[in-house]
Amino acid sequence: MNFRNHGFFRRSPPPSVAKPSPAAGNSLSVLGGIAQISPCLYLCSGNAASNRHMVYARAVTCVVNATMEIPNANWPDIDYVKVPVPDLPHAPLSLYFDSVADRIHQTGKKNGRTLVHCVAGVSRSASLCIAYLMKYHRLSLLDAHEWVKNRRPVVRPNVGFWRQLIEYERKLFGKNTVKMVPSPIGLVPDVYEKETRGLVPLWNLR
Repeated sequence: MNFRNHGFFRRSPPPSVAKPSPAAGNSLSVLGGIAQISPCLYLCSGNAASNRHMVYARAVTCVVNATMEIPNANWPDIDYVKVPVPDLPHAPLSLYFDSVADRIHQTGKKNGRTLVHCVAGVSRSASLCIAYLMKYHRLSLLDAHEWVKNRRPVVRPNVGFWRQLIEYERKLFGKNTVKMVPSPIGLVPDVYEKETRGLVPLWNLR
């Protein structure tokens, strides 16, 4: 992957993370932890975002809550941004790509840190982080997705959000590095093509 001298965004393995002990519980699991995407951006689930110690330990100053299900914690010294979109393919998440990316960027310029979360930290919040990397770090959609996935392996935007990210990439750069392709379970982004090959839809088993 070529990150074209983006400082933090260079060809390197994800930061090493100490393996949690069995007693550490779910808070340090892949789903429960907080992933650092850039020096000023973090990504996590709703459960992690509700852990005051974890959030303050990372000097977060802005929280983007990309859910309709979870209320803002409204803790002192933290600004909250609500993105009230369901995790459904037809939900218009792209309406928030620019405003959330701008907010992350402005917060970083003030030496602040932004935490983006949804319920699981898998689809909505990951899509917003990918859009930010495309807009402000000029990463392609392919590279931005790989970068985020390396730091939070469970990320998986739904198919509708992939379509919106593909459209956003074309708007930003005039070309695309990811495309939708046929698979046994319908159209999927080509980054999932190998893993869906050979799958049999459930309706074919009835």
